[in-house]
Amino acid sequence: MPADVTPLRRRPVQQRSARRVERMLDACADLIAEVGYDGVTTTLIAERAGVAVGSLYQFFPDKRAVVQALTLRNLDRFMNEVGQRFAEQQLNDWWQVVDSVFDIYVSMHRDLPAFRKVHFGDVIDPHLMDEQRDSNTVIAERLSTLITERFGFPESQVATPMAVAIEAADSVLKLAFRRDPDGDAVLISEAKELIRDYLSKRIG
Repeated sequence: MPADVTPLRRRPVQQRSARRVERMLDACADLIAEVGYDGVTTTLIAERAGVAVGSLYQFFPDKRAVVQALTLRNLDRFMNEVGQRFAEQQLNDWWQVVDSVFDIYVSMHRDLPAFRKVHFGDVIDPHLMDEQRDSNTVIAERLSTLITERFGFPESQVATPMAVAIEAADSVLKLAFRRDPDGDAVLISEAKELIRDYLSKRIG
């Protein structure tokens, strides 16, 4: 989880405690996938994780905080995978990374329990990841930072186009997953082309 944002009452210090927290997050993800956010309770999370409810409350004040931690973990996974693609792939044009970003997002949507129901928390609360910024703004800022660091563009050149691109991509991808639980392939392809064309014109 980002160092400046945490829903934890206290951070686990020992490995055993860290593993316990991870089990709670895994249990929360499985339960959301099965019964939805509204059907999840802290008691159910604790039971599924094999811990006492009191142990859960040592780290989290309520259900929302557990889901917030799960969402931040998913964000870290998303950004780490994007960063790894940036580092490993030979990119002839920087906007080729659009395909990678889309592919990582779609893969998480298909493979991670609960991700298709809560996304990056915006389904529950647009400010679940950050009280001051909505989820799309958090993601746009992080991607802008990666692009400026990797390709040397001034951040002022990237920030606004990236914010617009994230909003547009989010809308089309939501439509794609409404039409098909695994993502309508035609709409995903259209979204990629839309964002590639837009960013290549705005950033260069």
